[in-house]
Amino acid sequence: MTSSASASTVPSRRVGASGLLVSAVGLGCNNFGRAGTRTETLEGTREVLGAAIDAGVTFLDTADMYGKDPGLSETLMGEALRGRRDQVTLATKFGHFGRDMGYPVSGAKASRAYVRRAVEASLTRLQTDWIDLYQLHTPDPLTPIEETLDVLGDLVREGKVRYIGHSNLAGWQIAEAHYVAAQRAGVPFVSAQNHYSLLARASEREVLPAAERFGLGFLPFFPLHNGLLTGKFTRDHAPADSRIMRQRQHVWQDAPWDAVEAYQSFCDERGITMLEATFGWLLARPSLSSVIAGATSPEQVRANAAAATAWTPTADDLATIDGLFPLPEDPASRV
Repeated sequence: MTSSASASTVPSRRVGASGLLVSAVGLGCNNFGRAGTRTETLEGTREVLGAAIDAGVTFLDTADMYGKDPGLSETLMGEALRGRRDQVTLATKFGHFGRDMGYPVSGAKASRAYVRRAVEASLTRLQTDWIDLYQLHTPDPLTPIEETLDVLGDLVREGKVRYIGHSNLAGWQIAEAHYVAAQRAGVPFVSAQNHYSLLARASEREVLPAAERFGLGFLPFFPLHNGLLTGKFTRDHAPADSRIMRQRQHVWQDAPWDAVEAYQSFCDERGITMLEATFGWLLARPSLSSVIAGATSPEQVRANAAAATAWTPTADDLATIDGLFPLPEDPASRV
């Protein structure tokens, strides 16, 4: 990585009601250590992280489970960030039920014992003394939220973690966690990370209102819908080296192409790219703190950074886009 960074054009945003500031465009680090990508190696990881920092994309979001081997993303990042740790805001996650991290703790992944093991392992792999934002990756039905909040609060007081957040919680779980922290005068969560994009708007029903009500910063994952909303895909063509074609071809095959093509026309009329329009739409959401977008090349990182300030939609623009991609009917509302 280069030793000096260029002036950043990426603005900073506050994470909810907390004192944590992050770049409005973040880097999703789930591609670091992923088999078949440029960032599978340390060299590729260094290249992308260097480009991100130099472009002002300094909010880095990873998880202990990311990589072809568990923990590899964190390990590569720890090596690549040597000498530059103070230039980034580092977020990671623990407790995903989809992958075994090798901690023999009876299946509970948000318990006091598990969290203690997980945070020490992440700190070691990341080669750091502290984690800026430590996030519960998925809800743990086996552990009371009181226990999870207690151990996370201890980590904050010890200086190993600065702020805590969660991912994949439902609206009622966000409310419960806020109530429990308030009743016990504990350390509260400051962020919520959930799936959200123009093509996945279910979070607007309960998660986003809960985040706004309880002062949480919202961090969408898959905001570009695995790259489908970058303008690189059409009804008849998909880049062969894309993540969609390697792992999620159904995303391309099942896309609402009439709406996507109308969206491309909307962008063309305004002289902007689909990537710029998508970032503009996302950053117009009042509670959104950072658009976490993955990248496997410096070019992608620089394009994402530039899109942060390329276009600001008007109220009419937002209404038009919302009309192209309306929130689907809630099945629970049917009688």
